[in-house]
Amino acid sequence: MSRKNLNIGLFGFGVVGHGLYEVLQKTPGLQATIKNICVKDKDKKRQIGPENFTYDKNDILNDPDINVIVELIDDADAAYEIVSAALKKGKAVVSANKKMVAEHFQELLQLQRENNVPLLYEAAACASMPIIRNLEEYYDNDLLESIEGIVNGSTNYILTKTFAENLSYDAALKQAQDLGFAESNPILDTGGFDAKYKLQILLAHSFGYIAKPEELYNIGIDGIGDLELKYAKEKGLKIKLVAQAFKGAEGSISAFVIPKFVGPEDRLYHVDDVFNGVITKTSFADTHFFVGRGAGAYPTASAVLSDISALSYDYRYEYKKIFRSENQSLTDDVTLKVLLRHTRENADALKLYFDTVEESYTNNNIGYVTGNISLTNLKKVQDANTGDRSFILLNIVTEKEAAQQVAAAVAN
Repeated sequence: MSRKNLNIGLFGFGVVGHGLYEVLQKTPGLQATIKNICVKDKDKKRQIGPENFTYDKNDILNDPDINVIVELIDDADAAYEIVSAALKKGKAVVSANKKMVAEHFQELLQLQRENNVPLLYEAAACASMPIIRNLEEYYDNDLLESIEGIVNGSTNYILTKTFAENLSYDAALKQAQDLGFAESNPILDTGGFDAKYKLQILLAHSFGYIAKPEELYNIGIDGIGDLELKYAKEKGLKIKLVAQAFKGAEGSISAFVIPKFVGPEDRLYHVDDVFNGVITKTSFADTHFFVGRGAGAYPTASAVLSDISALSYDYRYEYKKIFRSENQSLTDDVTLKVLLRHTRENADALKLYFDTVEESYTNNNIGYVTGNISLTNLKKVQDANTGDRSFILLNIVTEKEAAQQVAAAVAN
């Protein structure tokens, strides 16, 4: 199969957009050319001449010679307007905007079908790591049991610096911002929202379930305190922001983003800096492990470039798992073993939310509890006015383990 020539209309010329521009100059064999670039700020100094830019999106959208739109802007609402308009005009689209894809997944799926054009978004999940295409092409829906991983490079960088260099959270965040790994307003990353949007995308390609962002629960790293860091270091653990989804009984799926303690035996323990790592577990092949850079201009641009290359061969996502999935639902009926940091005055009240308490410690005005708690009750604690606290996941508890631990607690 021969490649077809691609004339690209590029929206956005920030870190990733400029990275893509440079990468394309070095890959002439791709037969892809950026014909026009749309940006918002007319006065911003750029590294290429003004003749390469337009400030009107319609100059690109209405250009009949442009057959591929590459969308690399931060504004999810504006991105959806651009992407939906492009699909309606029969132009293929590549996007790196995970918030836009997550919030409009169903509409974008419908637009692709109605207009018979593809939308590819590998860079919206794990930057340079080709996880979406592997989930689409390799894993059968009935065989994949779970997926978990570090999918946000910014928070992983911050956590790595707090452990490896003993930097404070604020100092590590500032360093990440200075290096361009985190935004000036970092809550999208540090609050776990970016990881949630990515998990929503992975959930659709893993199990064929299209979730709404509000259906997936997320806790970020911005509430992690010194007590949790000390606990981890004393026990030889690290803290990672982990997104995960796994199958339960009768078509149920559990999915959430929660910081997690990981030990040296866990593959995610060794995923540091801006790297992402994803572990898949299947019924017969056991586990597979993917790792790659999750932030930065060139890693993200490489994923965008891969999607552009795929379009030259008319590749598109088939969404087979979505179209054949039936009777699936998200559930909070799952037991988690966690560490809950709390203030002294809230200790007794918070213990009531736990099925079993394994360890309880209080010193001066702060303490922690470890034990089993349902995801339902964890959410109740987070939503209630129960003072300064944070949750760190220790592990998922199976139904059999939970029943045994409750029985042992009653016996004692």
